[in-house]
Amino acid sequence: MALGVLLSALGAIAGAMLADTEDGSQWMWLHWACKPLATGLVFALAWRVREPISARYRAWVLGGLGLALVGDVLLMLPQDLFVEGLVAFLFAHLCFLVALTGDVRLGARPIALLICLGYAALCMWSLWPTLPVELHLPIVIYTLVLALMGGQAVGRAWYHALTRDALANPAWLAGAGSILFMLSDTLLAWNRFRISLPLAALWILGSYFGALWLLARSVMRASPEDAALA
Repeated sequence: MALGVLLSALGAIAGAMLADTEDGSQWMWLHWACKPLATGLVFALAWRVREPISARYRAWVLGGLGLALVGDVLLMLPQDLFVEGLVAFLFAHLCFLVALTGDVRLGARPIALLICLGYAALCMWSLWPTLPVELHLPIVIYTLVLALMGGQAVGRAWYHALTRDALANPAWLAGAGSILFMLSDTLLAWNRFRISLPLAALWILGSYFGALWLLARSVMRASPEDAALA
């Protein structure tokens, strides 16, 4: 399963990078085939965990991963469905946020939440002059939810690290995954609305698939080395 995720993620990245070269449009099929496949395999990874940290946590993480898959497909369709894809990912982050509040209340570590909200505000400030007016409200709402999810994930990891309980390692994985999600979306926004980034597909998709992988692995009760998959 892990090898399948890796190969399909590499295929999605390679397809996007090759398609971005001169006369490279014939490689776009590789990206279209591999990106949803990679996300689907990550979904299957979380689904097949024998001993999740809780049924509730896994259900909400699966909901988020499933909506991320929907978002992937919407953003790849020939029609301009950016807003629809954004909405799918918005609800994905809401699912992740609900999962992350099951054992630690929202804002239990306010410093983590404030740092992520401050980062989101800085990103919005830097992108605002080049954002299309019709996207102002959708992107503000999306960014707020993403920052809440990231701040809650980091705060939860902080909480469990201090208590040194059985959820410390899974919480760390979820925290790292959430930060990678914020990084991926920051790079995506800058590349789309601000400036063309060198090797954009590599950085955006690499951090995106890393985020999904870590969030899926955070479902496991034990450490990744000891966890058993069906």
